[in-house]
Parts: sequence; structure tokens; C-alpha cells
Amino acid sequence: MTNHTAGGFKLVVGLGNPGVEYKDTRHNIGFMVSERILKKLPGSFERIHGHGGTYWKGRSRGGMLFVLNPETYMNLSGKAVKSLMQANDIEVEEVMVVYDDVDLPLGRIRLKKDGGSAGHRGIESLISELGSDRFARLRIGIDSEHRNDQIDFVLGNFAEDEKDLLENVIETSAEALKLALYRGLPQAMNSYNGLLIEVKKEEVE
Repeated sequence: MTNHTAGGFKLVVGLGNPGVEYKDTRHNIGFMVSERILKKLPGSFERIHGHGGTYWKGRSRGGMLFVLNPETYMNLSGKAVKSLMQANDIEVEEVMVVYDDVDLPLGRIRLKKDGGSAGHRGIESLISELGSDRFARLRIGIDSEHRNDQIDFVLGNFAEDEKDLLENVIETSAEALKLALYRGLPQAMNSYNGLLIEVKKEEVE
């Protein structure tokens, strides 16, 4: 297994649902962060439609790095991920998945090495299709005081009074992801897993 980034990752997967009606929903924060990381990486990434989604490929640290947003809908995400992995000889341990977590409040993120799905349909699909849970994760908290019925909540848009915090969460999550890619997962975990992301002072004045 040849690792192209210092963190050993060849594929970043953002989870979400395709279509304009889902674009700004809580369940799509994985898409938001995967697209933000592309703006932070040096070099150019080619945008391609295939393998059941939209993906970008470019050179990172001497090798090829892929960023994939599956367009199979959340509960079939694993099919797109498996297809791209097989076509490019990517191992499970070389995958980082970015997704929403209703068990964490908006403003908290958690990086981890592996684990179960905790009921997340996208992660369930990945584990089922890949036959393994040994992929890294960046879990992004979406819970808030606006929560009601869970299905309606995750498929709903962020509230207006959450927008400034959301922007900081997306930006910080992308920075955490970049650190994991460049310096490794342990360093990113140490730097970000205990962090409380807040609205910047100038944004509330």
C-alpha cells in the first residue's frame, strides 16, 4: 500500500444528497466541507462525473488525491465509493469520510480512525459495501436548539441565526481535514477534537 499524503489518505469522501433541494441541508455538510478543502489544497483538481458521483482528482504530495461527493443518495453512498476505490486501487485505510453527526452540537467536530455507523445511513452503506469499518472519519456536529423530528431536522436547512457559526464550522473542518492529510490523523485529532468552534467576535458586533 503506497500512501501519497503524509496522513496516508488517497480519497476524501463527503457525504450528502444530490439535487438543489438538498444543497443547503444539515445532512449535506459533508459535501460542503469536501468542496471547501479543494480551495485549500495547492495545485489544480480536475472535476469529473463518474463512479456514481462527482469527483475531483489532482496531485498531492507526489501522488494522486481524489475527493468524491457520491450522487447515489445517502443510503447508497457506499456503491459510489467502492467503484472509485476499485478503479484506482485505493485501500479502505486510505479513505477519509466527512459527514454530519446529529449526536454532536453545531460547533464540535470529531476525527476518528474507524468504528461503527451510529445509525448514519451513509456510513452503514460504506461499511456494507466495503466489508470494513477501517476508514477514517471527520464527524461534524449539526445538532442545535432548532431540533425537532430527526428526519425533518437533518433534511432541513440551517437556521438563519446559525449561518455565521456554520461558515466557521465548514472552514475549521476543512482546516482539520487538511491537517489530517498533511500531518496525519493523530495530530489532527489532538488539535481539533477538543475544540469548540464559535462565531468570531467581529461577526457578532
